Amino acid sequence: MTTLPIQSGHIVGPNWRIRSKHARRLWEGGVLTSLVLCGTFSILTTMAIVVVLFGEARRFFLMPEVTLAEFLFGLEWNPLLGAEKHFGIWPLVCGTLLVTGIAMLFALPLGLMTAIYLSEYAHRSVRATLKPILEVLAGIPTVVYGFFALTIITPGLQSIYDGFEVYNVFSAGIAVGIMCLPIVCSLSEDALQAVPRSLREGAHGVGATKFDVSVKVVVPAALSGIVAASLLSIARAVGETMIVALAAGNMARNLKAGFDQGAVTGVLSAIDPTESAQTMTAYMVQIFLGDASNFGPEYLSSYAVAAALFIMTFILTVIGHRIRVRFREVYE
Repeated sequence: MTTLPIQSGHIVGPNWRIRSKHARRLWEGGVLTSLVLCGTFSILTTMAIVVVLFGEARRFFLMPEVTLAEFLFGLEWNPLLGAEKHFGIWPLVCGTLLVTGIAMLFALPLGLMTAIYLSEYAHRSVRATLKPILEVLAGIPTVVYGFFALTIITPGLQSIYDGFEVYNVFSAGIAVGIMCLPIVCSLSEDALQAVPRSLREGAHGVGATKFDVSVKVVVPAALSGIVAASLLSIARAVGETMIVALAAGNMARNLKAGFDQGAVTGVLSAIDPTESAQTMTAYMVQIFLGDASNFGPEYLSSYAVAAALFIMTFILTVIGHRIRVRFREVYE
């Protein structure tokens, strides 16, 4: 004999089960539809950005003052109104890569060492206190970092070496590195924490020291997550705007003048961190806040620079994905 369930003092029959299944299916269908709509919206937004970006960049390359060869291989960037215009992208690319390189030289080692300390050495109470403090840095507006670089870091560098200009790449790079430090530290620490405890115990069981376990076992096991954190911070540094606009300067370096004096002189002038430089994002800010016509090459050049920056970050993302797949570790 079948016993019917009782709910709130009433017998619940088969019709209740049918209504419950129907409501659950409607709910699951609504959730699935919402997820599909969100994913479609993200894809359409990305496609719209790409279409607008490369469509305006195409208009730039169709202008008589511009040639694709000069844009890709030129060493002089000077699109200002009333001057002899040059549209060689490499001065902006070098400025961007120089700031990013200095930032990563500061953020990656310090962030990884901090993550190892928090994950393997720090007491739980210390970790619970320090990690939120580090993550607060990620919430500070970038304009604050820019003023910090201009008013604190630059005078400090000038007190050590008077060759630093008021606007210089080194100061901007350090500020960008401080901004990227929470990303590297937090994500790397999460990756280290995800390593199974059995690996640590096995290494300790064969006589490994705490340092050997941390460096030779835990870090290699979490390498995929560490690489992902590093690539995310690199992408964040490449796309940073306000810090470099305030601290690095708004004048692109003339690489052609340096290379005219010799290859060594040109390379040294391109990587000199004591002088000012303009990045790709800082140039776009300068153009959109200026008086350039919406139909002139000066304005459209910002879209070409943005397209080049998009390609750089896309290549970086693809390389990062391949590295993560190559070093991914799966544990049961």
